[in-house]
Amino acid sequence: MLAGGLDGAGFLGAIDWVAGPSAAVILLLALALDWLIGDPRWLPHPVRLMGHAIAALDRKLNRPERGDRARLIRGLISTLAVTAIAAGVGLVAHYVIALIPYGWVIELLLVAIMLAQRDLFDHVRRVARALARDGLAAGRRAVAHIVGRDVESLDEHGVPRAAIESCAESYADGVVAPVLWYLVLGLPGLFAFKAISTMDSMIGHETPRHQAFGMIAARLDDAAVWLPARLAGVLLCLAALAVPKASPRQGLRIMFRDHAKHRSPNAGWPEAATAGALGLALLGPRRYGTETENAPWLGDGRARATADDIRRALVLYVAACALLAALVALIALLVR
Repeated sequence: MLAGGLDGAGFLGAIDWVAGPSAAVILLLALALDWLIGDPRWLPHPVRLMGHAIAALDRKLNRPERGDRARLIRGLISTLAVTAIAAGVGLVAHYVIALIPYGWVIELLLVAIMLAQRDLFDHVRRVARALARDGLAAGRRAVAHIVGRDVESLDEHGVPRAAIESCAESYADGVVAPVLWYLVLGLPGLFAFKAISTMDSMIGHETPRHQAFGMIAARLDDAAVWLPARLAGVLLCLAALAVPKASPRQGLRIMFRDHAKHRSPNAGWPEAATAGALGLALLGPRRYGTETENAPWLGDGRARATADDIRRALVLYVAACALLAALVALIALLVR
C-alpha cells in the first residue's frame, strides 16, 4: 500500500495518489488534519469501543469476592486479549486498506482520530477561559474533564497547576506515543498502544478495586510510554524557545534533576520539563478521593500558577507539537 518515500519533487509530488504516500507522510497529514478537525463527536471513535470492551471485562472478571491472585491473573488475560485484538484489528485494517484504491485516505482518517493534539488543546484552553471569566468554581468544573483528582480541593492556583500538568503528561501519552508507535509498527502498533493506554486510564489505578486487576495494564503502559515520555520532555524544553520568558536551559536542568520525584516513571519527564521551562513549581500535595498524596514539588519556580500560566503552557504545547511534526517531516524526507 505504501509507496517508497520522497524525492526532490517534495511531499505532494512524491505521492502516488492511488497507492498512497509513505507512512511518515500519512502521519504528517494526520497531524495537520487533527489540528483542523479534532475529534468530531459524531464519528464512532475506536477508543470508545475499546472502552466499552474494557468496562465489560472489568465488570465480569474483576469481582470483589475474588482474591488478589485470581484478579491479577484475570487482569493479565484481559490485558493481553484486548491488546492482541486491537493489534489484530489494526493488521486487518492495514491489509484491507491496501486492497482499496485511495484506501490510504481511510488510514489517514484512522490515524488522525487516534491523535489527541487538538482535543487536548481545547480542553486545557477551556480551563483557562473558565477560570478567567467565571472564577474558581467554573475552573474546577472544566479541569475535572482532564484530571482524576478531587477538584473540589483545588484552590485558584491548584486548578491552573492541574491543567498544566495534564497538558504536559498528555502530550507524551496522547500525542508523542501514538506518533512513535505508528511510525514503528503502523496501524497494528497504533491500535495496540491506544488499547493499552485506554486500559491504563480505566483500570490502571492503585485502588482496592484495580490494584491487582489493572496492575499488568499499568506496567504495560509504563513500558509503552517510556521512550515517548523522554522525547516529549526534550521537545517541551526546546519548545521554550517560542515562549516569552521561558527557558530551554532551565527546562532541561529541572527535567533531569526532578523527573524521578514523580511516582510515575514517565510523567515526571514532561511535567518537570514544563515546570522548569515556564519557571513554575508543579505536582506537590494533591487529593484523590479521600486520600491525600504528599507528592514533592517539581521545579524551583512559582507554585501560585494562574490562568495566564495555562496560556503560556498552551503556547509551549503548540510549539512542541510543531517540533514533533518537523521531526516526522524529516523522517519522511530521509526514509524511502
